[in-house]
Amino acid sequence: MVEGILKGDVTTLSRAVTLVESLAPAHQAIAQEVIEKCLPYSGNSRRIGITGVPGAGKSTSIDVFGLHVLRQGGRLAVLAIDPSSERTKGSILGDKTRMEKLSLEQDAFIRPSPSAGSLGGVARKTRETIVLCEAAGFDNIFVETVGVGQSETAVHSMVDFFLLIQLAGTGDELQGIKRGIMEMADGIVINKADGDNIPRAQLAQAQFKNALHLFPMPESGWLPEVLTYSGYYELGIPEVWDMIDRYFEFVKANGYFDLRRARQARYWMYETINEQLRANFYGDPEIEAMLAAKEARVLASQQSSFTAAKDVLDIYFKKNSLNI
Repeated sequence: MVEGILKGDVTTLSRAVTLVESLAPAHQAIAQEVIEKCLPYSGNSRRIGITGVPGAGKSTSIDVFGLHVLRQGGRLAVLAIDPSSERTKGSILGDKTRMEKLSLEQDAFIRPSPSAGSLGGVARKTRETIVLCEAAGFDNIFVETVGVGQSETAVHSMVDFFLLIQLAGTGDELQGIKRGIMEMADGIVINKADGDNIPRAQLAQAQFKNALHLFPMPESGWLPEVLTYSGYYELGIPEVWDMIDRYFEFVKANGYFDLRRARQARYWMYETINEQLRANFYGDPEIEAMLAAKEARVLASQQSSFTAAKDVLDIYFKKNSLNI
């Protein structure tokens, strides 16, 4: 499998990603071995996170940005985290249908993954998939977020450049100026800047530029730029890509690129530890039974939430110390 990935075989890569996403312990063991062997061949890509509110045109934009990358001679992997239904637990996984041109390209690999209610889990698997894609020779990786809640934070922790797509002319420009997401963005682009919407896009551009000056200078030393473009009419795409090129030159020159990658590697080590501990705790049959009993007591107001939690944790720690 590793041999196939290093040769750039997309079928083998897809099989490896399926193993990474599987919850079966046997599959996980193979997946971790494959990742470990691919690790020395990874790290040579530009990882770009793309986020924006639903309807901002993320998929259309990825389609045209991706074609621009391919025309420059690069290879592109698109990893899209698809929201899963809270009721049915199912996902549409329809990103390929929205990226019509890119999905036909030989040098593009599009892989949607269901969030399946566990964002931390899918984020870790996406990070592992990045390693496999890089080993397979993809030198540009796009990670698209579901555009809601904590997914931005998870994606921000695995990419080199974080692109925020905004809209103009919706009558809600200032609503888009959210401190958290604005502080994460390395670049902001306003989509649908075409026809009658051009003046509104330019006004939104000025508003976002002003808003950015209110925030402290990012640690990278790079002041995020605000550009306008049209994904549908493919206007302003080279300018957006020039901004991304300039960013990479800037952070590689001042050492921030390596610092950010090192911090991300450390972050994912601790995230994996937290996830394994959580799985071990909730997967213990004795703890599972005790939790149900304690929950009933808490709901009947016979015990406080805090003492109930302490009792369960005490049993868990005692049990694990005996095992050691």
